[in-house]
Amino acid sequence: MKLRDQFRFVRQNMKKNKTRVFMTILATAMGCAFLIVLASVGFGLQKSVVKEITERRVITQIDVHGKELNDEGWFRPLTDKDVQQFEKVKDVKAVTRRKMLQQESTYSFGKYQESAPTFVTYFPAEFKAGFELSEGRLPKSKDEVVAGYNFPLNLALKDAPDDLYDNKGQLKEKYRFAGNLLGEKLELTVRQFKDGKQIEKTIPLKVVGISKKPTKDWAEDSSVFISDGMLKEIEAFTGTPKGMMLEPNNQKPKDLDVNKAAYDEVKVYAKNMEAVQGISDTLNEKKYATYSVVNELKEVNMVFMIAKVGLIFIGTIAILIASIGIYNTMTMAVTERAPDIGIMKAIGANPKTIKRIFLLESSYIGLIGAFIGTIVSYGISYAVNFAVPLIIKQVFGEETPSNLIFSEIPIVLPIICVVICYGVTILSGMRPAQRATRVDVLRAMRREV
Repeated sequence: MKLRDQFRFVRQNMKKNKTRVFMTILATAMGCAFLIVLASVGFGLQKSVVKEITERRVITQIDVHGKELNDEGWFRPLTDKDVQQFEKVKDVKAVTRRKMLQQESTYSFGKYQESAPTFVTYFPAEFKAGFELSEGRLPKSKDEVVAGYNFPLNLALKDAPDDLYDNKGQLKEKYRFAGNLLGEKLELTVRQFKDGKQIEKTIPLKVVGISKKPTKDWAEDSSVFISDGMLKEIEAFTGTPKGMMLEPNNQKPKDLDVNKAAYDEVKVYAKNMEAVQGISDTLNEKKYATYSVVNELKEVNMVFMIAKVGLIFIGTIAILIASIGIYNTMTMAVTERAPDIGIMKAIGANPKTIKRIFLLESSYIGLIGAFIGTIVSYGISYAVNFAVPLIIKQVFGEETPSNLIFSEIPIVLPIICVVICYGVTILSGMRPAQRATRVDVLRAMRREV
């Protein structure tokens, strides 16, 4: 019997028992849909978490926190010598380094003022690493600065009342500076204690650039970036490294200048994501403490991999339950078609051909069920992503993050489901198929199977 005739024979027999075959296919489809939808929750949440991590941090960025001095976990701050070593590492695109002004920085502009963190940075490296401006240019002289995107939005009236902020923690519009700060002069006030009294110095600065708006709505950049030349002027006034304020008694600690040349923040940027791990391994071998998104993603992906395997395993149980229906259907098929089997054996049909016919039928049922289940699962996934945020909002009164994905079905998931379903259906149909090959011709003709 040709393979085409075998397929035709299988389809004819399936049509004779439409109701039973339909219910078996339905059970298989439900099992497949359950497996895919259940596992899709793991894929969806993983995608949301990974997206959140990668959007919050630059994927090619490696934070270097210090160098280990001994096996006891003591680390020293990083200096220019370390930065030079980082720049020589293969596939390093840029190395940014920042020092933070070690006192509260007050900036004034006319009748407005604001306290903001001040960073001393090397602008060529920042620009090479991807630092972008929404307007203006990078500083060229020591009295030129770049303001963070949110810095102008937080300039408040000096004589404003205590209720400066609204319920969302934002500065009320009537107290906020509403103009354009680009090209304007700011006044930075730095302080120090001398002879028990606090003295102040006002330094004029020109805003030549505004940084790019943060990618996240909740993120805020109110920093001011100054040059190393301006830091030296501040240090000359305070007499301390990084403009640190002394205690009112004017006593200068003996170890104050130990970390004068040290950076508070050093970041290494790789040329591409593939190079991040190699650079991290190189720095770790040299006893540097590093952290990158790649390290975090490894841990996150490992946790979700275990969760997805567990969900797929639970979903497979549903398919195994459906396989009972397939086994029952195929057993009934062997009983009902005993005369047909007897005729085929009487005319010389090979037992392997008879076995193949019944395995083809069980495969038909399994694959059709898997196909229908996959289509249904995509519909359920779409409905879950649409309905769950609405339900959470109505029941708990909470807004879900806009990028949160509850269910995600990658192409690999239906493939896994089809493979599992096909394997289960073959196993379910194997015993009935083998039984069909052992049918006695005479008893089959008398329907005594």
